[in-house]
Amino acid sequence: MRQHVRIPLPDGGSLDATMTLPEGAAPAGGWPGVVVVHEIYGVEPDLLEVADLFAEHGYAAILPDLYSHGTRFGCLARAMHQFVTDKPGRPAADIDATRRWLAGRDDVDGDRLGVIGFCMGGGFALAYAASAPPGVRAASVNYGTVPRDQEALRSVCPVVASYGGRDKGFGPHGTRLREHMSALGIEHDVEIYPDAGHSFMTDGHHPVAKLALFPLRHGLVRAAADDAWRRTFAFFDRHVASPG
Repeated sequence: MRQHVRIPLPDGGSLDATMTLPEGAAPAGGWPGVVVVHEIYGVEPDLLEVADLFAEHGYAAILPDLYSHGTRFGCLARAMHQFVTDKPGRPAADIDATRRWLAGRDDVDGDRLGVIGFCMGGGFALAYAASAPPGVRAASVNYGTVPRDQEALRSVCPVVASYGGRDKGFGPHGTRLREHMSALGIEHDVEIYPDAGHSFMTDGHHPVAKLALFPLRHGLVRAAADDAWRRTFAFFDRHVASPG
């Protein structure tokens, strides 16, 4: 069941977020948790469905709206700057505030957490996970940017990632991520789907993006999406949900 919540921020402000919990009573010790980081389009219906999907799999999921403090245009402009410069200062702080709020709930196990992001959010999720936040055991990076400097990822947790081979903008980042993880000896599962483009894992409706960003080949590709989700949940169940 979805519920709107407010995440307190260190500067005294707050962040809008959507919380989705599994059905029934929480197990002893609490549910594992996951922070869902949205695409550049913001909190769209397909990302809310992602939070629901995690709840169906037994995770307490929280989807913060990174555009909810200040004007949407101002937040978007700041996020875009931080996205292209690989320096997600404010988004990283917001993700960390969300993680701390989630970990502090009585019905969540703060030592069993994951983070997942898509497009812009995929890059932010990877950068955040590389800061070695407490309790975060795995990161799912989907068609997100990857830093050129592999040393920036030395402290990252295990990573599962999915990219589209037809995505001319972000597909090469999948290859870079795989190479970085192998060189650093970090456990990973990085797959590049040759028949998929950008945003292939969710059923988002972005007709303008499909026209304006043609080289990215936007759009759901069901077979690739199904396999990507299978891999993502297998990875999270092993690294996050497992009590070991």
